[in-house]
Amino acid sequence: MKTVAVMFGGRSAEHDVSIITAHIPIIDTLLASAQYDVWPVYITKDGAWYCDKQMNDLSFFQEADWQQKLARMQKVRLNFDKGLTIEWPGFFDRHIKVDVAFPAMHGTYGEDGSLMGVLRMAGVPFVGCDIFASAVAMDKVLTKQLLEAEKIPTPPYVWFTRGMWKADPETLRREIKKLEYPLFVKPVHLGSSIGISKAKDEKELENAIEVALHYDDKILVEQGITEMIEVTLPIMGNDDPRTAHVERPLNKTEFFDFNDKYLSGGGKKGQDGANSGYSQIPADIGEKMTEHVKEIGVKVYQTLGCTGISRVDFIIDTKHDKAYVIEVNTLPGSLYHHNWKKAGVSNMDLVSGLVRLAEERHAALKDTTYAFKSDILTKVGGAKDQK
Repeated sequence: MKTVAVMFGGRSAEHDVSIITAHIPIIDTLLASAQYDVWPVYITKDGAWYCDKQMNDLSFFQEADWQQKLARMQKVRLNFDKGLTIEWPGFFDRHIKVDVAFPAMHGTYGEDGSLMGVLRMAGVPFVGCDIFASAVAMDKVLTKQLLEAEKIPTPPYVWFTRGMWKADPETLRREIKKLEYPLFVKPVHLGSSIGISKAKDEKELENAIEVALHYDDKILVEQGITEMIEVTLPIMGNDDPRTAHVERPLNKTEFFDFNDKYLSGGGKKGQDGANSGYSQIPADIGEKMTEHVKEIGVKVYQTLGCTGISRVDFIIDTKHDKAYVIEVNTLPGSLYHHNWKKAGVSNMDLVSGLVRLAEERHAALKDTTYAFKSDILTKVGGAKDQK
């Protein structure tokens, strides 16, 4: 039986969403398969690490006193010597060797590639995108710059840092004026639509920038399209990716915000970890546009070097019948399993398939040489040369 460590929580604005993703469908499905020994690794908002099988049940985090229970647990440490081992230090010194890591950490220190870098150095197979694709996709500006280099359509934009805004806001305002309203103002490194605002005039723009800078030190101001619809495309695979359905969010607000994703829908969210009644699957955008979106989505997936699973988000200019890529999400909330299910991929096939893809990618890395034999140390003098 393989030991799988599901890692979730973390020092991120998307901490709570991460807990949902970890359990629905990942932990629930791994346990239901009876093929894995599942260990939940929970990272608190202040960076403390815990691992206890009580946390395999989502209800643990829904109890009023769960944080008090957590405080009574022993913290764990991770050993990265020739793989990944979870250790409970103490007199009895318990430890568990991990066969596969399954990151479910949205946002900062997880989805941004930080965790993937640690797991890569440990030499343990891990689910999802590698460090390079994760880091680029987490930065909406870097993603757009890469898409532009590949001539993949993305809306016009202006970006700046908190320091640039403080130093010379007037120059940036002049650059932004070259864009057409409505404008979408976004923190560059966050997901789940946190901190995103739609601005229809200069006053709303100023407020939106203030909100975004509260969550991030790098901001994207993106030109909106008046007559548009949003669609999203989940993709899975390594060298030969496959697409799920093109999905159209049926949001109640002017753009697909956090409440639409997780809190609306009349209580329908319970079994999916997100609002299950918010979208049209497949999107009614016509066969030609559907195939076009899938073609672009796969190109984006491969351009960024995505592996395992990701989701590519688009807007479609209905007036000019043109699709634009907005961003790439390397850890779709709850793995977008509601979409995959309608595409004929069960939760079991989805989760076990991702574990298999992680092992395949890890095995392929064995063909890569990371060491280089050199006699440079014998040629460079030490204390003698310094005399």
